[in-house]
Amino acid sequence: MSRPPVARVSAERLTFAHPGVTVFADLGFTLSPGLTLVRGGDGRGKTTLLRLLAGELAPTGGTLSRRVGSLWWEQPGEPAHDAVVAREWLAERQAHFAGWRVDVAEALVEAFGLGEHLGKRMEMLSAGSRRKVGLVGAAASGATLTLLDTPWAALDARSARVLDELLAEAADDEARLWVVADHERPASLADVTWAGCIDLGD
Repeated sequence: MSRPPVARVSAERLTFAHPGVTVFADLGFTLSPGLTLVRGGDGRGKTTLLRLLAGELAPTGGTLSRRVGSLWWEQPGEPAHDAVVAREWLAERQAHFAGWRVDVAEALVEAFGLGEHLGKRMEMLSAGSRRKVGLVGAAASGATLTLLDTPWAALDARSARVLDELLAEAADDEARLWVVADHERPASLADVTWAGCIDLGD
């Protein structure tokens, strides 16, 4: 079985602006497999940068080169998914990703304590549970580029530890490129070797 293509993403003088407001300017970076942090304060453009990496937005300046075999940028918390049963939401993603790992999904469902909730519609789940459903999909997808926006938000302490373990393993991944956006580098991952950090300032 052939290995999936390795994701490569690079930017030169990357700029994104709204009329009269520059979100960020002249960013330069090259992302490689493992775990990369996008850090910054509120309103500094963390989510905007992830949307650029996902191809949802186009830069207003500079260049962004993306060679991505498959992409995970799913938002189970969005209202559009409210009426979807959690198990069906995951099944739809499984059908889309050729590298889906059933064993990974099953292990994380158990670790996150999601088993009793998968038969519920998304609107019946707490924000934390919806986030956990998304994290199960992210890990199981096998996507070569995986984008996670403030993934610890709304998680209980036990689930946060599960996420820490997942991302510690992701840091050693030689094929998948994981990008995590948050306000600060999490203290719980202080011993992890990060592939890079894009600092958008405070």
